[in-house]
Amino acid sequence: MDSSNGASTDQAPADPAATDDELASQPIGYWSGRAHAVVTRQLRDAMAGIDVTQPQYWVLNTVKYSPEPPSPDETSAQLSPLADGPHEIPRVVAQLLHRGWLRTDGGARLHLTDAGEAARVRLRALVSELRAVVHDGISDEEYVVTLKVLRRMIANADAAGTP
Repeated sequence: MDSSNGASTDQAPADPAATDDELASQPIGYWSGRAHAVVTRQLRDAMAGIDVTQPQYWVLNTVKYSPEPPSPDETSAQLSPLADGPHEIPRVVAQLLHRGWLRTDGGARLHLTDAGEAARVRLRALVSELRAVVHDGISDEEYVVTLKVLRRMIANADAAGTP
């Protein structure tokens, strides 16, 4: 692996107790996977406490922030890559319609109801609280650098393709 200074670093086995000096040799898959698992578990556990799921929050936000009211199929197409299978988002849309947080118009476009917007606002506050916990001691600049590095790694891996 080439680094920006031309040096290469051998990959060591994942070690949660690695020292700062050993971190350059740690596998990104382990660390990004652990971060995803821990943060997602924290978020989903907190949402479960108020009888909401993360995919429900995704759908509420998608409907809220779409330039035009989306159809259920458009919502599913946008969110399915994040979901646990191709049927999860259509189920969530059905749940939110049943719960009265979404409604459809004559053209089968999704809209938030007042109850849906109130729920989305409550969820946004919860997510902001959890984000503050996860980001404790991390500056916005450090966070941006981290995401830029991850974005570059994703692009590098995508460009390399499958052997």
